Parts: sequence; structure tokens; C-alpha cells
Amino acid sequence: MSDEQADNQSRDHKKLGKELELFTFSDTVGKGLPLWLPKGATVRRELERFIVDEELRRGYLHVRTPDIAKLDLYKKSGHYPHYNDSMYAPIVIDDEEFMLRPMTCPHHFELYLSQPRSYRDLPMRIAELAQLYRYEQSGELMGLQRVRTFCLSDAHIICANEEQAVSEMGKALDLIEYANGVLSLEYGKDYWYRLSLGDRANTEKYFKDDAGWEKAEGLLRDLMKERGVDFKEAKDEAAFYGPKIDVQMKNSNGKEDTAFTVQYDLSSPQRFELDFTGEDGKPHRAFVVHRSSIGSVERTMAFLIEKYAGAFPLWLSPVQVKVLPIGESHFDYAKEIFESLKSESIRAELDVSNESLGKKIRNAKGDKVFYTLVIGDKEVEDKTVTVEGREEKLGAMSVDELVSKIKDEIKRRV
Repeated sequence: MSDEQADNQSRDHKKLGKELELFTFSDTVGKGLPLWLPKGATVRRELERFIVDEELRRGYLHVRTPDIAKLDLYKKSGHYPHYNDSMYAPIVIDDEEFMLRPMTCPHHFELYLSQPRSYRDLPMRIAELAQLYRYEQSGELMGLQRVRTFCLSDAHIICANEEQAVSEMGKALDLIEYANGVLSLEYGKDYWYRLSLGDRANTEKYFKDDAGWEKAEGLLRDLMKERGVDFKEAKDEAAFYGPKIDVQMKNSNGKEDTAFTVQYDLSSPQRFELDFTGEDGKPHRAFVVHRSSIGSVERTMAFLIEKYAGAFPLWLSPVQVKVLPIGESHFDYAKEIFESLKSESIRAELDVSNESLGKKIRNAKGDKVFYTLVIGDKEVEDKTVTVEGREEKLGAMSVDELVSKIKDEIKRRV
């Protein structure tokens, strides 16, 4: 085995997920249905808070819609039968057929239609952290990358005209690139772009509007060129309703997947009659952009676990600080420090086991804890802590100094 293969194997998110107690699976619960353990749930909660706060700051309206809907909704949207093979079987309730939702867009379109809209309301950026359900074949399931239920950072942007739609696609890409920067994902190394095109000859798979497809693909191609980034074109990789710009990534085993996406919708404005009152007082048909900012939280978690080899940056670390008293006589002061950290919303653990200090430190490093605090006689006497980070020993610090340092680093997401 080469050094690269060994490194890739050590980064495998399935292996690290088990070792670091991030997530698990149960055959009794069902294949492809991840169970999030406290540490993994902490990481994804921080991810979700980050993206929701950032989207709100950028003018998105966060909503909540049901995980289930009538089959008629998906017939109206065209997802049924286009996505029939990846949808769960209908659930019959009171002689009506319902489906676990495989996507959010028709829900958001119905929300848009809940009241009359004006050009002044547009663009309307409707966003949701939505739990979705898709039937993946057993042979396609792979850790968190391919699952049967996942949470998508989804949004649908209703626009007044083509120019506004193109502008919103650019802003959606800006958000994706900003989030990637915060997550230390590098363009060209960790991710790249693909322009996913349709196939005019495949009328069963794609919405029929040759002129619309030609124009939409040209708009997306021009947008990417204007942004000055390299991209590959891939025929027959579009959504059934329109072309898309996909952000592609590879896992530690070299398998490529779409992580994030921005899509142009040719079909839904007509299917749902998404209209608004224009400046002229007359009804006009809207334009629609789909986008996912951090994609499926599960798939993004898989990429990040492998990217960081389980050693998350401080703001994402499930345990940011571990307090290590050397002996029993140091327990009371160590507990005082531990409680002080918790009161400041710093994620801390206290190790009062009978293990040696060396073993406690090795355990903390094995758990990828960001900071370890050693408490001995001198620290108790001086009312300090001895701090060691992942990369360097910081020495003695007061608790106030440490808290200030940690909170500043969390705020800056370093």
C-alpha cells in the first residue's frame, strides 16, 4: 500500500465516524439511515447554524414545510414520474396517496402561491434546511455520502426577469464560495465546477423546450466565463427541468459526487403558474433558480471529516477543550475550570479517570480535542491552567485569558 493510499484510508469518514463517535448505523433502524451520536450532532448543528445565519444575513427567508405531501403535488411538479425510481412508495391515508418528499421545490412554490405577489417582492429567496427521502439501491449506499434520508440546505429564488435570475445565480455562487472558504475548501484542490447540460434528443428525461434549453445553457456558460473560473461541460447531467452549475468534490476513495448546485428552472414557472403583478399592473410569469449552499449536510459532513481527518477546526470541534487534572487533589479546581468553560458556551469535557496524565493526553489527542488543559499543584496554587493546542504548547494562562482567546477564535472560525 502506498503512502497516499494509507493516508486516504486513514481519512475514510466511515472509519473515523466510528472511531470518533460521530454517527452510526443500525440494521434494525434500516440501511442508509444514519443515527447521529452527540458529537456528530454537535458538528452538524454548528454547520446548520452557520449557514442559516449567513443566509438570513443575505436576505433569505427561512421557512418550514412538511416532510410528506400528496402524490398529486409531485405529479404537478413533474418529479413524478421523472424521479419515480428514487421515491419511496406512496402511503395511503384516507383514500389519498402521500409521499415522503424527495425534494422541497414544489412545497416552496405552493408557499409562494399562498398570497398574491408583486414585482416589489422579488427576488424572493425561500430557504429551508429540509429533510428529504430518496430510495437509493442497497449497492449504492456508502456511509454518509449516499443515504436514504438527508438534510438539504435548499433554496428556491423567485425572480422577476431573466437578468434578475442570472444575478441571483451569481450571488448563490458567491455564497457557496464564501461557505467553502470558511470551511477551508480550496478551489481547484478540494472542489471544481461542472456545467451540467441536457440532451435535446432525450425527451423522456428532460422538459421539452429546445429554445429555452439553448438560451439557459448559454446564460450559465456566460456566467461562469464572466466569473473567470475553469469548468467542465457534461452532457446529459442536467436536472429534468433545466441546466445547472454543479460544485464537484471527491471522497478519500476517489469517487466524485456533486456537493453543491445552482440550477435554472425552465419548467416550474409554467407548471405552477408562478405569476406576480408587474410594474405595469399586469400579471407576469416569474423565473426560478434552485440552489443548495452547503448541499446535503450528510454528504458535506463526509467530505469535511475526510478533509480534516477528523480534526475539525475549533468552531466545529465537538469537544473544544478537555480538562485533565493530574490527581484527585486537583479535581475540585479542575471542575471549577470545567464549569467556567461551559458557562461561556465552550464545549468542554472533564477527565477524572484514574489514568495517568500521559494516557489522558493521548486519549484527548486520539479524540482530536482542540485544546487540553493540565491541572496540577502549580496551576491550583497560581489559579492558572497549562494549555496545549494540537500544534503547539501555549503554557500557563489565566482562565480569563483562555476563555477570551477561545471565544475570539470561535468567532473568527479559525
